[in-house]
Amino acid sequence: MTGNILAIDQGTTNTKALVIDPAGRILARGSQPNAISYPQPGWVEQDAWEIWRGVLAAVTQCLAGLDRPDLAAIAISNQRETALIWERATGRPLGPCVVWQCHRSADICNAVKAAGLGPALQGRTGLQVDPMFSASKIRWLLDHIPDGPARAGNGGLCAGNVDAWLLWNLTGGRVHATDMTNASRTQLMSLADLAWDAAALDIFGIPIAILPEIRLSSFIFGETVPTGSLPGGVPIASLIGDSHASLYGLGGFRPGSIKATYGTGSSLMMPTSAPVLSGKGLSTTVAWARTPLSLRGASFAPKQSPASDEIASAHTAGLAMTADSVTYALEGNIYATGAAVQWVGELLGLADPGPEVERLARSVADTAGVYFVPALTGLGAPHWAESARGLIAGLTRGAGAGHLARASLEAIAYQVRDVFDVMQAEAGAALTALLADGGASRSDLLMQFQADMLGCPVLRSASPDVSPLGAAFLAGLAAGVWVDEAEIARLIPPCDRFEPQMPPDRRDALHEGWRKTVARALS
Repeated sequence: MTGNILAIDQGTTNTKALVIDPAGRILARGSQPNAISYPQPGWVEQDAWEIWRGVLAAVTQCLAGLDRPDLAAIAISNQRETALIWERATGRPLGPCVVWQCHRSADICNAVKAAGLGPALQGRTGLQVDPMFSASKIRWLLDHIPDGPARAGNGGLCAGNVDAWLLWNLTGGRVHATDMTNASRTQLMSLADLAWDAAALDIFGIPIAILPEIRLSSFIFGETVPTGSLPGGVPIASLIGDSHASLYGLGGFRPGSIKATYGTGSSLMMPTSAPVLSGKGLSTTVAWARTPLSLRGASFAPKQSPASDEIASAHTAGLAMTADSVTYALEGNIYATGAAVQWVGELLGLADPGPEVERLARSVADTAGVYFVPALTGLGAPHWAESARGLIAGLTRGAGAGHLARASLEAIAYQVRDVFDVMQAEAGAALTALLADGGASRSDLLMQFQADMLGCPVLRSASPDVSPLGAAFLAGLAAGVWVDEAEIARLIPPCDRFEPQMPPDRRDALHEGWRKTVARALS
């Protein structure tokens, strides 16, 4: 099949839309910022309708740049773990989108851990019990909807992450589905069965009827209905979490690859051929699930208004897969990286925090001993300490704005090294390079310091659009635009290379100072 891919990348702070041709070239683009609310300390939320309107605005802007978009398929990459509930009959959201950073469901998680259920849940789902994941968010939302559990049990409500919400609206409410990457981030999917896990559902008290069907990441989910400038009848051919999409877009197809996405938070991900359960603070997840050649072109077409027993039956129906259809991954999630730089920029009164923080950081040779632990909503991997709080240490009378700015950038590299070291230990072999993408990776200062801290090269993608490219590649496989990963590998954008330059003794001394400061934040 020929034709272009419309890739929608719905992130935490920004939504992008790109049209990508069969040669991997970006023909047009659009973008729209996303508003975020912080109604209470530790609470982070967004408006579901605003997300949907932002997607339509980005798509409209993108398609306006082309006389004939010639769309073969639509691809979606999305912010993960951000959960919402809506009415099945009307599509009306019942409450906010509870963002992945939000800790309002901490009490639910603490009760699960206090009951001693954490190890069993991690063994089944691959995830530590933490408010970051969707299960406790869905439980919290149900508790704050009148008759929520009863309405969920009889099929009257739909829950999902942002991918399911976008798919629902793109198909005019005909399809309630998700892919394995997003499902694996809910703490409700069995890694062994690749289906909703009955024990996990019972622990969180979530009826299966409220959940979307789990499908492959590269799969024809359904077709669009005409919406604004978006024509009807376009196949939606991939759903995938943004971090997983970036690993695919960087060409990290095989075990031995490792990437870091530098966004609002950061994700390090390393593909594995089978689930590897970590005892060192990492998550086990599905990296992606491709459509086998025998199933390409098949689609999922559910009934318009399924009864709850039909929903439950669909969830357990399964989908034939070949041995190499599913790739797994180890992942380490860091809560605040770009968000920490933004916070420091706002604290210092900078009009444009990202570039201005880097400009300030370059005004000094080093941090003069200042460390910043950005535990603004706790610490993620490898610590998983929800109660940790942010800390600035090493201040002297000579410390200034430049030192704090530089410490905020270096904090990103230190956090990435902490996870990288654990992944290297889990891999049992030296990881020889780090693939990098995301907004904060545009900082040459950060990338060089990252290479220095790791003692190995950092390969930064020259493209700022790795996640939507990865989603587009998977959609193209399902729609027949591309045949296999060998063909896709030729379309991967080039990388900028940063080699380590810092002497090992200085690197180790700086990192030891960081470790001591983290210990104080944890206590």
